[in-house]
Amino acid sequence: MDTVSPDLPALVADPHAAYTRLREAGPAHRITGPDGLPIWVVSRYGDVRRLLADPRLSLDKAHRTPGNYRGFSLPPALDANLLNMDPPDHTRIRRLVSKAFTPGRVEGMRPGIEALADQLCDAMAGRMRADLVSEYAAPLPITVICDLLGVPHDSRPDFRAWTDALVAPDPEDPGAAKRAVAAMIAYFPRLIADKRRDPGDDLLSDLVDVRDDGDALTEDELTSLAFLILVAGYENTVQLVGTAVLALLDHPDQLAALRDDPSRIEDAVEEFARYDGPAALAIRRFPVRDIELDGVTIPAGETVMLSLASANRDPVRFPDPGSLDLNRRDPGHLALGHGIHYCVGAPLARLETQIAVNTLLHRFPALKLDVPRDELRWRPSIRARGLIALPVRL
Repeated sequence: MDTVSPDLPALVADPHAAYTRLREAGPAHRITGPDGLPIWVVSRYGDVRRLLADPRLSLDKAHRTPGNYRGFSLPPALDANLLNMDPPDHTRIRRLVSKAFTPGRVEGMRPGIEALADQLCDAMAGRMRADLVSEYAAPLPITVICDLLGVPHDSRPDFRAWTDALVAPDPEDPGAAKRAVAAMIAYFPRLIADKRRDPGDDLLSDLVDVRDDGDALTEDELTSLAFLILVAGYENTVQLVGTAVLALLDHPDQLAALRDDPSRIEDAVEEFARYDGPAALAIRRFPVRDIELDGVTIPAGETVMLSLASANRDPVRFPDPGSLDLNRRDPGHLALGHGIHYCVGAPLARLETQIAVNTLLHRFPALKLDVPRDELRWRPSIRARGLIALPVRL
């Protein structure tokens, strides 16, 4: 198939229009990625859902064709994580970390998250304006995930800066991501050593105990797992909270309905995730053998990106997919994945978003966007879907 060349800036600023064109043109397209290397984009709901659970697509970079994928190079101490693993290693490590995100344990975190959301709103109260990303959507999940991991309070500003440098790299500071990685490599071993010396009631202490007692984790796996929990636990929630609030500001009738009936928040969060979820594309995968999609062949070893954003706006699966409808009772969105790589922290991301949105609507009933809609800035990534800032009038 000939290379399709969509406007890459449009994949950042308006991915839904770009993916509509790709979805209508065919099941898969070989496009040129931001680094100049080819990637295959799969955009239809049925194909994306099926391939998310297809063992022929590997996350292990050992299956890539040489020269086909560059990506961001992480050292072994951070690279031995779930986003680069297939079973049985993936199964072994996921089983350990899943215990931290059971519905019961996550629900037990509700009072603390509610108190934190109120504290952040207190800090904005009495003012005319605020940036809901830097002052609300970002500090909430970074505080929650640092509490979960047992990161000391004096290290948390550094953790947020490091994570931002990786999740939303500054084009004017190309070395920031490498500096963040170097800082994390230096910090995590010290933190793990502290947990060995003085364990606490936190997830990292539990994982250290598992590593030292049963040797279920290598040292690199332990460090990489802590790194992944930090980055993913922050990234998904900050982006989902930001786009959820923006979706409501774009749809005042839906905002008013949710404010009048906060009990609808669980269904609302599922619709926010479907409508404009935290990831436009799932993590890259590599076919272990050729894959055929409706007459299109994706060769083994090439880079495949499954478009969650496109699948969630596929009209074959979701009626009127471009409309935000908090009355939608149609589960099945793929915003947090599907299959064995389904987001392990999804229950926590859901709870944080539910609390963040309801608290904000309750505390600031006159909430409005403070800039023209087309002046909002988006993270410069075709994979992550998130706002850099969300200026509002309170």
